[in-house]
Amino acid sequence: MQASRIASRLAAATAVAGTAVLALSVPAFAHVTVQPEGTAAKGGYAVVDFKVPNERDKASTTKVEVNFPADHPLASVMPEPVPGWTAKVTKSKLDKPLSMHGEKIDEAVTKVTWTAADGKGIQPGYFQKFPLSVGALPENTDQLVFKALQTYSDNELVRWIEVQQAGQDEPQNPAPVLQLSAAADGHHGTANGKDAADKTENAAATTDSGSHDTDTTARVLGVVGIVVGVAGVAYGVLAGRRRTA
Repeated sequence: MQASRIASRLAAATAVAGTAVLALSVPAFAHVTVQPEGTAAKGGYAVVDFKVPNERDKASTTKVEVNFPADHPLASVMPEPVPGWTAKVTKSKLDKPLSMHGEKIDEAVTKVTWTAADGKGIQPGYFQKFPLSVGALPENTDQLVFKALQTYSDNELVRWIEVQQAGQDEPQNPAPVLQLSAAADGHHGTANGKDAADKTENAAATTDSGSHDTDTTARVLGVVGIVVGVAGVAYGVLAGRRRTA
């Protein structure tokens, strides 16, 4: 009986110890990530959230800097206001201009920086989302890799810049990665839009042609009716004259 009790206590102690180890190891897996609100389709626009957790017990996060990929520049980036934070959007000239809505864009966003306005920032044990409206998303890649810098109130700087390599374990400080979905139907705007416009014009032309033919037929029938009516009246008059004679 006593041996059974000892075994039970050891099992309980092991379970508690395992739970404690798990609790201590969970924060190590928390890192800066990016996720779309809905979908992030190639060639379209999306709202994405950069989720920033605080991994320190005695310091708060007071600054977050997200660097945008230079190989797939984004011309339009607009931050959503976050209470207690200020946002700064940095743009740079492009070596190769982009074409957007028929216009050439010679600069793109290279960085967005959020700074805690009140000095409090993200407190220990909390996280904060930083939303951005971005576009147009590239059509020639399946993902966008951002590099984020997280600054704490004690001046510690954590660089989330390591790119995940295929077939390897996740790096210690992985960079945020936005996965892109397939382009929505009808998005490849110019060609499809032109086809739709051509079809509309053709349909309108067909309708107009049909209406014109209908009007012409009605007019011809009307004239024929008038002629028949006049002929009938003339025949009646002649017939009356013959009877009188």
